[in-house]
Amino acid sequence: MRAAGSCLSRARVPAAVLCAAILAACSTAARRKPEAPARAPAVPPPPANIDSIPDAVPRPEPRSAHGNPAFYDALGKRYFVLAAADGYLERGVASWYGPTFHGVSTSSGERYDMYGMTAAHKTLPLPSYARVTNLRNGRSVVVRINDRGPFVANRLIDLSYTAAAKLDMLREGTTLVEVRALIPTQPDPLTRAVEAPPPALYVQAGAFAEQRNAQRVVERLHAAGLRTAFILTPLEGKAPLYRVRLGPVNSVAEFDRLALRLAALGFADARLAMD
Repeated sequence: MRAAGSCLSRARVPAAVLCAAILAACSTAARRKPEAPARAPAVPPPPANIDSIPDAVPRPEPRSAHGNPAFYDALGKRYFVLAAADGYLERGVASWYGPTFHGVSTSSGERYDMYGMTAAHKTLPLPSYARVTNLRNGRSVVVRINDRGPFVANRLIDLSYTAAAKLDMLREGTTLVEVRALIPTQPDPLTRAVEAPPPALYVQAGAFAEQRNAQRVVERLHAAGLRTAFILTPLEGKAPLYRVRLGPVNSVAEFDRLALRLAALGFADARLAMD
């Protein structure tokens, strides 16, 4: 595997690959922007029918010896690796990475195969499995996570070329997704049908136990020109929280714009929501 001083970073897409070597303090740095290689790795042409490539199949695997520190630093931010993937469910923006990194070592020490069903994630254990659903068209795939990244703001997961193709997001480069961890010993809880109508998506600025605190936030957002902000009252059977949301949003560009505005107003943990 590569030593810390020789690690590379993704240049073509908004992601970076972590160094496989973990420092004694359990902290790693993002791989530096790479110089152009003397010889690009040979990339075979894509299969004739890429949709025929099967999804990853969750199976019990030992935790990788590389890429699983308790925490690491990348581009000035600290990330804490989850002890387990159980119960992980998040929504956000997916990107993909391809030919530039084909054959390059991933954070787990494996070689990246752009035609495999793999992905990079900042905090899920390596390896782990997840179902990724394109919230714009309902398409869904299962990937094996064996890499770290992406480290660009608002990006949740970095998919292989094949996974991105099966989700129909190659042309745009990004899309809004749901990422749900899959545990090999548990059934896949997929309930959304393939090609299902897209759900309404929102940006959540925060959740509050007291309604008056949520109302203050809405008033502040309205005063800042974010007139779509509203309060979603507690749902039956859900946690008794008053959630402040904006939207709906219909694209990654719109999500990024709102997240940037919210961060400037002090709401740095805005996330994509739909329920």
